[in-house]
Amino acid sequence: MARAFKNTKRGFTATLESAERKLLRGLFQDVIQLLEPEREPDEDPLWAMVGLDPHAHKDHFAAPSDPATRRLLPDADPDDPIAALEFRRLSERGIRERKIGALREAAMLMDSATIVLGPEAAPRFAAAVNDVRLVLAERLGLETQEDAEAIHAQDDWSKADTVDEYLALVYNFVTWLQESLMQAMLKSL
Repeated sequence: MARAFKNTKRGFTATLESAERKLLRGLFQDVIQLLEPEREPDEDPLWAMVGLDPHAHKDHFAAPSDPATRRLLPDADPDDPIAALEFRRLSERGIRERKIGALREAAMLMDSATIVLGPEAAPRFAAAVNDVRLVLAERLGLETQEDAEAIHAQDDWSKADTVDEYLALVYNFVTWLQESLMQAMLKSL
């Protein structure tokens, strides 16, 4: 059974069982796949890296069609589509890369039963876990307080009969893990 994050002399530490680490590693990898940008076959990687591909058209920088990816990469200004498009063009690739980097780092930490995070790594791990939570929340349709209460009411793995019940339990586990890290970080201030 997982043990919550604590602030120790070595850093923020938590202990996870093999199945828990395998689950988290898979979740991190799934979110990475959602965030990896699709490239056009003739896209110049150097131009694309800076968001200035002269062959790119406005549709190339449109908001993601998948609601979970859109939750990870929301419009900067939902009331001004032109400003949102321009912000995406200038910043989305960098945001995706930072998120993917944090998720990859978090996935690598799943190789050890004891997770040890230094003060620089802890916020990146928390961000990666939060991205997983955002995707799970979108897949579960979590939008209202009643939705949240129904999800948090799921607390028995042996009674999970549907995919949504299982995802609710996963969401609760990931939420608990993130909350324990945030509490440990707050106590260190």
